[in-house]
Amino acid sequence: MKKLTLLLITLLIISCKEDKPITTVSKPVPVIPKDVYEFGFNLNNFKVINDTIKSGENFSEILDRNHIDYPKVLEIVNKIRDSFNVRKIKSGIPYTILAKKDSTEKAEIFIYKHSKVRYTVVNFKDSVITAYKGKKPVTAELKTASGVITSNLSEAIESQGFSPYLTYKMADDIYAWTIDFSRLQKGDRFKLIYEQLYINDTVPVGIGEVKSALFEHGGKEFYAFKYVADTILKVPDYFDEKGTNLRRQFLKMPVKFSRISSRYNLRRRIAFYGNKIRPHLGTDFAAPIGTPIMATANGTVIESRRKGGNGNYVKIRHNGTYSTQYLHMSKRAVKVGQVVKQGDVIGYIGMTGNTSGPHVCYRFWKNGVQVDPLHQKLPAAEPMKEAIKPAYFKYIESLKNDLDAISYPKITEEINIPA
Repeated sequence: MKKLTLLLITLLIISCKEDKPITTVSKPVPVIPKDVYEFGFNLNNFKVINDTIKSGENFSEILDRNHIDYPKVLEIVNKIRDSFNVRKIKSGIPYTILAKKDSTEKAEIFIYKHSKVRYTVVNFKDSVITAYKGKKPVTAELKTASGVITSNLSEAIESQGFSPYLTYKMADDIYAWTIDFSRLQKGDRFKLIYEQLYINDTVPVGIGEVKSALFEHGGKEFYAFKYVADTILKVPDYFDEKGTNLRRQFLKMPVKFSRISSRYNLRRRIAFYGNKIRPHLGTDFAAPIGTPIMATANGTVIESRRKGGNGNYVKIRHNGTYSTQYLHMSKRAVKVGQVVKQGDVIGYIGMTGNTSGPHVCYRFWKNGVQVDPLHQKLPAAEPMKEAIKPAYFKYIESLKNDLDAISYPKITEEINIPA
């Protein structure tokens, strides 16, 4: 009986062992990092160091901190001198170092980020040292904007969170000669179709082209459509719904993003001359030192020199009727006899000569007499050729429909719109 009991217990133990589940230990699957490319490099192959240039910091200090000795820094600076001047790096500008992924963590590539889009690569990874410029891919998405004037254009744009650049585009470019923006009325309103630019499809990096616009001023509608009518030069202009060029032969001002600090005035009191009344025969446009100054129309440079109270200046003859002059430059960019086109940079804002602040004094001659350019009825730019108009009208048809479909924002305060 004891033997039988022992046999049953043994069989039960064996049965329990057989029923026990078998556990298997699985080996972890290695995770392969996804390749990340930026600036033309696979970032997974480097230790990535992002930083910002500090006040007083120079290129040598940045590389020294990232384990590049002085003789190598000097070699890099001399090799890239014609492509990238390291003395011009500015504090506050971000940069990226791509370094070795070993114990030395030695820098191999320096990337200077001029903006969210533009950058310069200094590559000293191999024996051949190079420096070159690059741009991140940019995509454009069409956006719309609209507004009603209650005080001024800037307020109507920026109060809705739109870019101030749209103010400049309307006032100083598209409608510069069509609408006097210093005399807007309450109830004037506008619509725009423009490009919002992105990198990586998500990060906004500015405004591209304004494709079309409608400005209602004083009860009148002013349409504007961007179109390349000159098939040879391929320079775009803005035209209205009838194909009339909105641009004039002259730009309204020689500086972008500027303001008028002093107007043409034959009885102006000038602080520089002891507050005495002296004619001011120019229009002053204030801007930071170094801001580019543009030729307001096509022409030939007849003077480029420094003289007395004018400081550094350039004078351009446009035709038998018109000439322009640009005073107080920090630096001139053209020589006598040089042919310039409208919009070409001819110098830079400065404070040379008799001046109390950085600006360009813009002087305008008509038939040998200095006049106020803002009160001249200047000739229009080259008109659209009749043969091009059918294609133009077809092109703007959908743009005009899209503009007309944009609604205006509701304004809380009551506005009396002029009849």
